[in-house]
Amino acid sequence: MDESARRGAFRYFGGVPRRLVPDNLKTGVDKPNLYDTKINKAYAELATHYGALVDPARAAKPKDKPRVERQMPYVRDSFWRGREFTSIEHMQAEAVTWSQQVAGRRKCRPLGGAAPMAVFDALEAAELLPLPPTPFVLARWSTATVGPDIHIKVGRTLCSVPWKLIGRRVDVRSTATMVQVFHHGSLIKTHTALDQGKRTDKSDYPPEKIAFQMRTPVWCRSQASEVGDACREVVDQLLEVNVLYRLRAAQGVLGLRKKYGETRLEAACARAIAVGDPSYRTIKGILIAGTETEPETSGDAGAAAFLHGPDRLFATVATPDTTDDIHDDQVHDEAEVEAR
Repeated sequence: MDESARRGAFRYFGGVPRRLVPDNLKTGVDKPNLYDTKINKAYAELATHYGALVDPARAAKPKDKPRVERQMPYVRDSFWRGREFTSIEHMQAEAVTWSQQVAGRRKCRPLGGAAPMAVFDALEAAELLPLPPTPFVLARWSTATVGPDIHIKVGRTLCSVPWKLIGRRVDVRSTATMVQVFHHGSLIKTHTALDQGKRTDKSDYPPEKIAFQMRTPVWCRSQASEVGDACREVVDQLLEVNVLYRLRAAQGVLGLRKKYGETRLEAACARAIAVGDPSYRTIKGILIAGTETEPETSGDAGAAAFLHGPDRLFATVATPDTTDDIHDDQVHDEAEVEAR
C-alpha cells in the first residue's frame, strides 16, 4: 500500500494505527535490514505526520503479516472481478460502497462469525490515534549533484544552491508549490516550484561572481580602476548624476573591454575626455574607427594660415600713404605721354 492509499485508509477509518507493518516494497522501504531498516523518505514523512511507527515485515518472513495477505484473493474476487470503472474517482467511490455494504457486513470466520465493521466499531476504533488537523502533503524525493554553475536539475527545472556545495550530492524534496534542497539532513535552499525553466538566486554565487552579476556602481568603479585612470574618470562622470539611469552606460563602457582590450579602452577614454565628450557612444566610435592613438588636430582641422581671417591675410602688405601714391601715379602717367 503506497502513501496515497494509506492516507485514504486513514480518512476512511477516521484514525491512525499506532504501528504500521508494510511489506518491503520500494515505495515504503529503501533498504530492508533486520536491525536498521532504511525507510523511504516520503513514507517516513507520512508516518511522522500521522504519528505512527513504521515497522516493516522481515524479509523472507511471510508469517509476519499473513492475515493481511490472506484478504487479497477475497478483494480480487469480490470487488475487482466483473467490474468496470470509468475513472479513478469512480473506482474509489465504488470501493467505499463495497467496503461498507459488502466486505464490512460479511460474517467472518476468524472473528467468530461477527461482521468486521461491528468489531471495528466496538473494539478497534477507540485504539486509533486521531487524525492530525492538517492534511498530509505528499512530496517527491530525489537526489542531485550540484553542477559548476551552482544549479541542480529537478525534473524539468534548474535550481540554484549555495556555491560552496558545488560537486556535492544533495537531497531534493519537491511538492506542487515548492522545492527544498537538503544536505546531510539540513535545509539549505528553498525555491518556489516551477514546471520548467530556471530558478536562480544570485546570492548563491561566490562573492566576486555576485558583484559581477549585479554590476553595481561599486563594481563599475572597481573594474574601471583596473583598466586605468581615464576609464575610471569616465565611469565616475557617468555615475555622478542619475546613477540608476546612467548605470547601463557605465556597464556598456566596461563591456567594450572584452572586445577591444584594456589598453585600447583606456586610450579611447583618454581621447574622449580630451575632446570633451566622455560618453559610451563616443568611446565606442573611437574604438571602431581605431583613432584612439591618433594625434589631435587644431581647431581649423589643419587649414592653411592664409585662411585665418582678413587681418592675417594682409598682415604683410604695407599701408600706403594716400597723397604720395596719387602724386606718383600722375608723374608716371605724364612721363609715358611725353615718351610717345
